[in-house]
Amino acid sequence: MPKMKTHRGAAKRFRKTGRGKIRAQHAFRSHLLEKKPSRRKRRLAGRIILQPGDARQVRRLLPYL
Repeated sequence: MPKMKTHRGAAKRFRKTGRGKIRAQHAFRSHLLEKKPSRRKRRLAGRIILQPGDARQVRRLLPYL
C-alpha cells in the first residue's frame, strides 16, 4: 500500500501540542484589521485548541502529525 499524502495546506496551519491536541490560529485576524475594534483583535490573538470534532477532521488531513 502506498504512503498517505499529507495535506500541505493543513500542514501549514495546524500544529500538535505536547499532549497531542491540535493547535490553530483564530480566523478573521489576517487582514482588514483597521476597522475591527481593538478588543476584538486582542480576543483573536494567540492560538486555540480545536474542538474534538474539528481535530478529528484535521488528523485525517495530517496522517503523520
